[in-house]
Amino acid sequence: MENPEKRMQGYLGKIATGPRMSKDLTREEAQDGLTLVLDGAVSDVRAALFLITTRMKLETEEENLGFWQALDAATVKTPVPLDALLTVADAFDGFERVPYHGFYALPLLAEMGLPACGHSSLPQPPKFGPTFEDILQNHYGMGKNGGISARVDAITKHRFGFIGTAQCTPKLERLRGLRREIVKRPMLATLEKMLQPLTAKTNYLATNYFHPGYEVSMLAVARTGGFDRAVIGNGMEGGTLYGVHKRAKVFIKTEDGSTDEKTFDAESLFAANAPRILQAHRALKETPATREAIAQGGEAALRGEDHPAAEMIAVQAAVLLWLLGLHNDAGTAYEDARAKLSGGGLYEKLMRYLDDVS
Repeated sequence: MENPEKRMQGYLGKIATGPRMSKDLTREEAQDGLTLVLDGAVSDVRAALFLITTRMKLETEEENLGFWQALDAATVKTPVPLDALLTVADAFDGFERVPYHGFYALPLLAEMGLPACGHSSLPQPPKFGPTFEDILQNHYGMGKNGGISARVDAITKHRFGFIGTAQCTPKLERLRGLRREIVKRPMLATLEKMLQPLTAKTNYLATNYFHPGYEVSMLAVARTGGFDRAVIGNGMEGGTLYGVHKRAKVFIKTEDGSTDEKTFDAESLFAANAPRILQAHRALKETPATREAIAQGGEAALRGEDHPAAEMIAVQAAVLLWLLGLHNDAGTAYEDARAKLSGGGLYEKLMRYLDDVS
């Protein structure tokens, strides 16, 4: 086999020759090219060119499958002794428009019977907005030094928690500086959300697509990977809060590998509760999407306080349970979620989890 630099030269010769002359990579070439980047086997200049030109050319489904296979091979996979686990993977560059409280939906999902893990990294370009890992490390000051074992133990004990690329895909984490330099989102931004670092007996994924068309490759990856059911929707600002900010289109990879599609909004799902939910969303739009504001609202909701964040957290949990086929009716699931939040005990559960990942 040719040396790494020579192989990368060949791949760049195919993909970096302009909009009319560029050629597509095979799945094997895509996997090898990204593996060379992840392994640090080529220069930073060539690695950056590979990442950005594949996106500018527009990736094919076969290329995305190859890229995902490279990322999957670089991911540490750890079994978790749980009957089921939902991995929630929002955009790894975070949120900057409206406060998003998905971090605080995970203990609620666990309370409603579905263990959940938030998969993210510290904020990536171009937005550098708050992420699960950002809130965990930079707001609560937890999880900075522990390895994957401590994270897995905490998730097993509390039935919810968070894992980052530093623990499960360190080769991907090492590209942070390079991604900052290339500014624009590479294909990594799509495919890092599709990884499965933790595996239970039954595995679910909830994630997001932003630009129409990318759901096709994401569904192909979902059929290749190990998730029993995957939900891929156009949620709020790259997140998994579907149907509140606009009408949502969601694609579901089912257990038999087929694809289901749902289109809905808050009015159609929540009937009499919809005005309350939409009013809460409007109120949150007036609040800066800072880490501190997100934590303030999320903690208030978990303490049982009447805060707009409580509506968004309840909606997110209810809709995910419905889309995953674990609840027959989103409206009833929402009322159950609001009742569990109103009890106020979830705040203490979050604090106990944080103590275990310190």
